[in-house]
Amino acid sequence: MLTSFTAGLLLITFSELGDKTFFIAVILAMRHPKSLVFAGVIAALASMTVISVLLGQATTFLPRDYVRYGEVVLLLIFGLSLIWQASRMPKQACLTELQSAEEAIASKPNNPKQYRGMLGILLKAFTLTFIGEWGDRTQFATVALAAGNDALGVTLGAILGHSACTVIAITSGCLLAERISERAIAYIGGSLFILFAAIAWFN
Repeated sequence: MLTSFTAGLLLITFSELGDKTFFIAVILAMRHPKSLVFAGVIAALASMTVISVLLGQATTFLPRDYVRYGEVVLLLIFGLSLIWQASRMPKQACLTELQSAEEAIASKPNNPKQYRGMLGILLKAFTLTFIGEWGDRTQFATVALAAGNDALGVTLGAILGHSACTVIAITSGCLLAERISERAIAYIGGSLFILFAAIAWFN
């Protein structure tokens, strides 16, 4: 369980820092009460984590070796993809993901009645985050981890990683956006994916 928890925590933390959903939380926290944004974002990310873990656990009816090979291949693909992307990134802040987050928020129909009050802000934060996270590499990474590891450990680690990134986003996201190196984070994240692929292979 400890290995699963650590894998979920590290992979999610370094994958989500500077990601689109990270900057969605940054932008929403500048416009709405931070506590409501945090609650909505975490509810969405926790829901996505549980769904991803259940999808991963659904593969347990397959032969154990097939599941392990699939986990290794997925983690390797994500790791090598991140490192390749990092090699092509400029040494600057996460402006690309920030712009993507702004576009996602701008594309959401602006209905003042729908997003009025506490429930409206929670719904906005939840919806934007859930849609932004669906199909993201962290979702597939969670599925892969849950397929071959302890489900509870992966769930707790992933949710804690999401929570840490969300806290950073809503408290100091603007300052971090100017200083954070998307390239460095991609290299670290890619290396972690490859490391846990190796652990899964020899486990």
